[in-house]
This record gives sequence, structure tokens and C-alpha cells, in this order.
Amino acid sequence: MELTGKKILLVEDDKTLNFIIRDNLEEAGYEVTSAENGEEAFATYAQNSFDLCLLDVMLPKLDGFSLAKKIREKDQSIPILFLTAKAMTEDKINGFNIGGDDYITKPFSMEELLLRIKVFLKRSHTDTLESEEQNNYQVGHFNFLFDHLTLQYGNEKRTLTYKEAELLKYFCEHANSVLSRSDILKNVWGSDDYYLGRSLDVFISRLRKYLKSDSNIKIINLHGIGFRFNAPVEKK
Repeated sequence: MELTGKKILLVEDDKTLNFIIRDNLEEAGYEVTSAENGEEAFATYAQNSFDLCLLDVMLPKLDGFSLAKKIREKDQSIPILFLTAKAMTEDKINGFNIGGDDYITKPFSMEELLLRIKVFLKRSHTDTLESEEQNNYQVGHFNFLFDHLTLQYGNEKRTLTYKEAELLKYFCEHANSVLSRSDILKNVWGSDDYYLGRSLDVFISRLRKYLKSDSNIKIINLHGIGFRFNAPVEKK
């Protein structure tokens, strides 16, 4: 499916970040229209057609949540992604209630941003997704779609961050094997320094929480060595 040429509305009041994001999106083949405040953005939206909206939450004149609400009144299906320094649960609930599709918390990598955009443009495309997807896994009772960053158990679906999905994918590809901390860090983060090691522990804790509904899935700590992902995994 060809996603380049899709039109994105970018609203970010930090001029430098606005330029950097726009430059990366255009380099990836997207057509980008940018604005630096909410009122300007809505006027631009009302006069044009877009495939996705990328909105900062803290905007002058009209904040990102209010802007999203006005956009959603016009279009129920266009993907809306928030850029935010806020990580409070109530802020996220507010944004999702308004109709936002996802959050990307600052600071973020351009790689993660581009992947999120690609995922949501695929979801909103009217054509069915190609059947050639190679990154789907049945993990116990969970269905893990790496390309969509989703983990589903029954009717419950969770959207993962890019790094959470990368780590789970690495575990799936090496299920029931002993994995050293160094190998995990090098393959998922590209380095095995101390700071990243602390980050790994945080991500391990998150995945344990996400997967706790299936007692057959365990991420076992191997003291002084690393981890073993004990789980029935089938690549689909």
C-alpha cells in the first residue's frame, strides 16, 4: 500500500520542533501543512483535506484538545495523534474521550513518530491490508500485531509504544531461550550502557503487567545473566 503523498496537518508552536518534524515527514514522502496555533490550524483544516492530524496539546489561542474536538465534529474518522509533554492519566482520558487516537510523549524519536503515522494511515485506508504481513504473533492467548503496535486479548486491545513492541517482538523471536541483558539491549536499543539497562527493567515490568492475564506467559529473571521469555509463540 502506498502511503507517501498522504496529507498531514502538523500543529506545533515550537518553531524548531515544527521545522524538524515537517522536514522528516516530507523526507518520508508526506505532504505537510503546518501551523503554530490552534485557531490558525482549524482555519487551515476547514479549507483543506487531510489524511491525518498531528497536534501538540499545549497550543496558543486554541489548545490541542479543543482543536481536536472541533476537528472531530467535522470528521469522525481522520486519525488524530497528540504530541505532548504531559503523561498524566487524566489528560490521556480527556484526549481519548474527545476522539484522539494516540499519544506520543515528548521527547520522542522520529523513527517512532513515522511508524505511528504509518500505522494510523494504514488503519484509516479504505483498502484491506495486504495479507503479506510478516510480524503477527500468537503469544499464548494474546494476538500481537507488531506492524500495528497492538496486543489483543479477547476484546481487550492495547496499543504499545514502539519500544515496547520492539522488545516484545524480540522476545517472541527468541521465545523459551536464555537472553543476556547485553544482547537484548544491543538488538532493541542499539547499545548496552547502564542507563539503557535501567530502561530495560522498566520495559520488562510493563510487559509483565500487559501479559499477566495469561498465566502461561512468564518473563523470568535469570540473576546475573538476563531473561527468558517462557511462552507458547506462533508466528502467523
